[in-house]
Order: sequence, then structure tokens, then C-alpha cells
Amino acid sequence: MEYQILNTSTCLLVLLVFIPTGLGICPSSCKCSGNDRNVDCSGRNLTVLPQGLQDNLTYLNLSFNQFVDLDHQLTRFTNLRTLDISNNWLKNVPAHLPKSLWELYATNNNIKVLQKLDTAYQWNLRVLDVSRNMVERAVLINNTLSSLKFLNLSSNKLWTVPTNMPYNIETVDLSNNFLSQILPGTLVRLQHLTSLYLHNNKFSYIPDKAFDQLSQLQVVTLYNNPWSCSDSQNIPYVLQWVQGTAAHVVGPPCAEQPRPSTAPALARPTAPDSSPMIKGTKAVDREASATPPEPTKVTKTHKQFKAKEVTPLATQSHPALFPGTDWPLLRSPDGPQEAAATRTIHV
Repeated sequence: MEYQILNTSTCLLVLLVFIPTGLGICPSSCKCSGNDRNVDCSGRNLTVLPQGLQDNLTYLNLSFNQFVDLDHQLTRFTNLRTLDISNNWLKNVPAHLPKSLWELYATNNNIKVLQKLDTAYQWNLRVLDVSRNMVERAVLINNTLSSLKFLNLSSNKLWTVPTNMPYNIETVDLSNNFLSQILPGTLVRLQHLTSLYLHNNKFSYIPDKAFDQLSQLQVVTLYNNPWSCSDSQNIPYVLQWVQGTAAHVVGPPCAEQPRPSTAPALARPTAPDSSPMIKGTKAVDREASATPPEPTKVTKTHKQFKAKEVTPLATQSHPALFPGTDWPLLRSPDGPQEAAATRTIHV
């Protein structure tokens, strides 16, 4: 009898050792903290998920690896708040992600389409970053992303501004795409939008009333677009809107070109000294006023210039630098160490 009890106890002990539990051990290829609930597996050339990840993770960094497919593999992490799958070889956003996510970073992969099911019913998602991919079409369902505040689709291959963006969205970065049109009604209900980045695209004009409902807009970037400044039928709307808006407009259209002959007389854009929308313009104005005989010269925008606000983290009192035209406004980290330093760990 004692032998049987001892044998049974030994078997139970063996089972307890080898059966996965919520009290897992940190995988050897990762770094863990917070009782192994914050796991960083970045930059390890991984192709499959490491063994030993516990189910109650809150932070998981899988960036800078060799993942091709993560479909259905992350569903079990029902407490996950932040997931970073940037800089891999993924062709799509992983299917069946946990609904607990607050932040999803999928920048610099091979994603071509953002399907509606990729983000559907992510009620808690606040940050979605799919920048630096090859996305040609982004399908969103506004009423299933009710918590989304920040959407980054910069440096992709979009031709049209995505429709059905969540109504509570505050920051949208669509820079460095091929955008040339805004469909009617696309921005109508985005009354909480404060930052809109449209620079480095293919806009020749903005359709009438496209920006009229953006009552909370604080900053919009429009530089490096091929504006049709001589188009007297379509260009006047955006020129008038720029003059009347309270938002900070970086790179106003046609600022250095003559206005269409039929457009109303528009005053030259002005800005406080602390907000050099076009670097050197005010300095040139002073020189011109000091020496009337010489013609006024306008200094064109160079590779890099300052502006009051670039990202949601910039403030009026802390100017930030706009990157050159070869990089998105919100540039992604270049390595796993830099990436880890930019992520918020939720305990």
C-alpha cells in the first residue's frame, strides 16, 4: 500500500513539472520581467513562438524576428495588452488576436491588405500601427474599434483615404502614401480628430467640405503634394480652409505660387515666430523691408525643418523635428533595443 501511494505521488510530481501552467518559466531566448508577464523576444531570429510563454502575459515583443505566420497562435494570451510584431515577414495581421489588446504594432512587414476581420471587435484597441508595409487597401469597421485613438498607416501604398475610421479617433497618420482622393463623407464624423498627417502624397486638391466637420483639429500636414494651384475650380476650397482654420497647417498648398485668377483674394499665411512653417520666410521678409530696392526672395522648404507639433507627444512648448521626405512622420525604430525603449509596458 505504501509503495502504491509513493508511486502515485511520484507520478503526480512528474505531471506537475511537465504540464504547462500559468506559472511558466521565462523562455531562454527572451527577457522577462513583472513575474514573467512582460516578455521581450525581439531580435532572436525566431520563426516559431518560444516554448514556456505563460498564458497571462500582458506585454509581448516579437519584433525583429523571422515570423511569416502567427495566425491563431496568440489567441490564448487573453490578458495581453501590448503586442509588437514589427520587422518580421508577416503577410497579414495575425488572425484571432486576443480581444484584450490595447496596442498593436505591426510596422515594417509584408502586409498588403488590412481586412475588416483583422481588427473587428477589438473593443479595447487604442493604438494600431501598420506603417511601412505594402498596404493598398484598408477596410475598417468603425463601430467595432470604439476605443481606437491612434492609427498609423504611413509609408504604404494607399490610393484613397480609408473610410469607416472609428469616430473617436484622435490621430491619423497617412503620410508617405499615394493618396489622391478623399471620398465624400470619409472625415465627416471624425469630430474628435486632433492630428491629421497627409504630407508626401499625390493630392492635387481637397474636395469641397472634406475638412469642414473637423472641429477639434489642431495640426494637419499638407506639404509635398502636387497641388494644382492653377485649377480655379477645385483648389479654392483648401486655400480658403487653410486661411480660416484654427488648426496649425504645416506646408499650406500653393504658398509659393500665384493664386488662381478666379479665387478670392487670400492673405499670405502667417504664423507666430515660434512656428516657422516655412523655414527662413520671416528672415527673408525682414531683409526685404530693410532694403526696398532688392526684390523679395522666398526660401524654399529644405530637407528638414521645425514645426510645433509632429507627433501626439509633441507640445506647443516643445517643438519637434519633421523628418525628411524619405521617412514617415512617425518613424519606426531601427533595432530591437531602440524599439524596446519606445514601448509602454502595462502591468
